Amino acid sequence: MTDATGFAHPEFLIDTATLERRLGEPGLRVLDCTTHLIPDPKITYQVVPARADFEKGHIPGAQFVDLQRDVSDNSHRLRFMLPPAEQFAAAMSRLGVGEGTQIVLYSTTTPQWATRLWWLLRIFGFDDAAVLDGGFVKWSREGRPIETGPGRSAPPAKFVVRGQRPLMVGKDEVLRAIGDADVCTLNALSAEQHAGTGGNTYGRPGRIKGSLNVPAAQLIDPATNAFLPADELRRRFDRVGALDKEVITYCGGGIAASADAFALVLLGHRNVRLYDASTSEWANDPSLPMETG
Repeated sequence: MTDATGFAHPEFLIDTATLERRLGEPGLRVLDCTTHLIPDPKITYQVVPARADFEKGHIPGAQFVDLQRDVSDNSHRLRFMLPPAEQFAAAMSRLGVGEGTQIVLYSTTTPQWATRLWWLLRIFGFDDAAVLDGGFVKWSREGRPIETGPGRSAPPAKFVVRGQRPLMVGKDEVLRAIGDADVCTLNALSAEQHAGTGGNTYGRPGRIKGSLNVPAAQLIDPATNAFLPADELRRRFDRVGALDKEVITYCGGGIAASADAFALVLLGHRNVRLYDASTSEWANDPSLPMETG
């Protein structure tokens, strides 16, 4: 079970036992969001949708979402950028998401793929979505039911965008935040990437000047793949002063940053935004300040 104690918004997490009980409900849509990033020194990484893994085993009734193809702006030179509202609505409609539906999002690896789609849904005004705590790792370890094959399509629906929340920022807003004591800019990459001493780089090594580090990977209990308890998450964000300031999260391409952003919203933070282009843009523009060490 997920320990929801201390979360301001426990409704945004669902535990494996609850999801198993609810499988088959007509208004429920379960979406596997997994993507694999394969390191490639020439282009940092190759994007490989995990559809083959999905067909080998998935939660019964789940559908697969290709985050790059279906819900990213493929006209942009950078990967995983916020799509136009019309494209996002069309993708959700194809997946049977509309009025009266509820969504559970999961991935087979880290939760950042599920939290990325959760963040996009929130931007486009859809709030009835939850992330499966522990994802497919926890689900399968517990011996819960698994289906194979391409998955079954849900009945088509009409997803309506009723507004677009300003939950993404660009480089100008991040630049203005440098030196602003009221803004905490958070890097969700590893400590090595933050320091510029190791790991994948997206251009120049290191971090956005003045930014602090809460790695997305350290929000998860390695024994269960579930999010850490609320009090421990709160401690980790409090150490960098993120709980009482405006927060901008970033990473390499706006994916891991969504896990930090999601965790802060779970804790009740009301002013979190995500730098969509992240260091894929910042590290390749020599006019933008970076630090190492």
